[in-house]
Amino acid sequence: MAIATGLTDNSKYYASQEQIERLPGKPVAYWLGRKFLGVFAKSECLGEVFPTRTGLQTGDNAKFVRYWHEVDRKKSSLVPLDAQASRNSAYKWFPLNAGGNYRRWFGNNEKVVDWFNDGENIRNDKLERLKVGEILASNSRPKNEAYYFLPAVTWTRIKSRAFGVRVCVAGTIFDMAGSSVFPGEDNIPVVSAFLNTKICDYALAAINPTVTTQPGDVARFPWMTNAIQQSKSKIKIVAEGALQTAKSDWDAYEISWDFATLPLLSLNHRDATLAVSYACLRAHWQDMTDEMQRLEEQNNRIFIDAYGLQDELTPEVPIEEITLTCNPAYRYGVKGTEQEREARLREDTMAEFLHYAVGCMFGRYSLDEPGLILADQGEGVEEYLDRVPEPTFSPDADNVIPVLDADWFADDIVTRAHEFLRVTFGKEHFRENLAFIEAALGKDLRKWFTKDFYDYHVRRYKKRPIYWMFSSPKGSFNALIYMHRYRPDTVSVVLNQYLREFIHKL
Repeated sequence: MAIATGLTDNSKYYASQEQIERLPGKPVAYWLGRKFLGVFAKSECLGEVFPTRTGLQTGDNAKFVRYWHEVDRKKSSLVPLDAQASRNSAYKWFPLNAGGNYRRWFGNNEKVVDWFNDGENIRNDKLERLKVGEILASNSRPKNEAYYFLPAVTWTRIKSRAFGVRVCVAGTIFDMAGSSVFPGEDNIPVVSAFLNTKICDYALAAINPTVTTQPGDVARFPWMTNAIQQSKSKIKIVAEGALQTAKSDWDAYEISWDFATLPLLSLNHRDATLAVSYACLRAHWQDMTDEMQRLEEQNNRIFIDAYGLQDELTPEVPIEEITLTCNPAYRYGVKGTEQEREARLREDTMAEFLHYAVGCMFGRYSLDEPGLILADQGEGVEEYLDRVPEPTFSPDADNVIPVLDADWFADDIVTRAHEFLRVTFGKEHFRENLAFIEAALGKDLRKWFTKDFYDYHVRRYKKRPIYWMFSSPKGSFNALIYMHRYRPDTVSVVLNQYLREFIHKL
């Protein structure tokens, strides 16, 4: 039996057969008010206007799906391509929309899928497994291929918090965890704005109260074409502002393939000291968070007014629902105090600074050029100098950086970190800046590098590290290498030029 009605006198709920019929699927949703029921009655279903689809099943994600930072950049298409261009290209790896953490407007662009020659390897793998009688291979199939590489609005299938969607740019394949709606380029801002409102979160609770959100659930959301059309220009302004803010936040961290440089080092925030630079950056992050909260609430208000739900919904969005990484209330939750969240944010920002410094030591990044420099297998200093002829901070020559309890080597990681700090913030404030970093980390730099850095790197790169640590059994000797610069003689260099030299010095 299904019940759907509003609250009446004496806190009792009643439902007529007519009211029950109004809700798609006739779910039990006794808390819905009469006006919300009216919205369902006079609206089209979103899926009647725009297609909602689920996508690729590779059959073996361990074989065919990677994080983008695991593979050669030159074999990856991280710029928009259509289906035909992808077939004509020599690229193997293409962006994959695969769900991810709860985040609205933009983000979670982390994975790539092997779609070489129109998915040749995935299709052949299925055929091979079917030949040997593997039953589960029949579940492996590229669904809804006509929608691959099209711009979309996507959500994460497993809901951890409120319902929210992100814009997925053209050139992306999507899988089951990243089911999507395809409204066309012009309608992307309006549909993303609608799906990020309280209306849809409230509707989903009635349509499907489980944690799994299927395309059919989203397809049943109430879409009021005329009401939305009247407010379309206002909606697009808000949506484009929110999208720009969310993308700027996502691209500010190394995990984004569009990461250009560390915000702490940008001219907009950089000052003579780290303390002043961080204060400037933190103020900027607060402005971003406040602006996003204003946009989210304005977006809610536009749709609530358009749908006539002022008496049943409010536009307010709590600060922890502002899904920006620079917002500590979202990043860490609100269980602790504000002071504790601020301390964690400062610590993480200094860890990101040091992690970026290691990237510059290996030549993955450069202080002189934005974005990735060395990110293809086997590249070295020669290729780096072709792109950055006169570097402000030179990369390590042999791709081995010792991580030891003292400065036994000239290219020791702490020695190089000190050099990086002097280059970026000047020699005259070196001691002050170093003290600021160590106060934020809660320990001296050498202890952090020897005890915490590698665990931090592994977490940061989702257990798919690009810097690998060679360690002796008791941990007295450690050396980092960058896997994209790995060469046949790398292990020999670690052994002969570092480990044996270290033993000799001991």
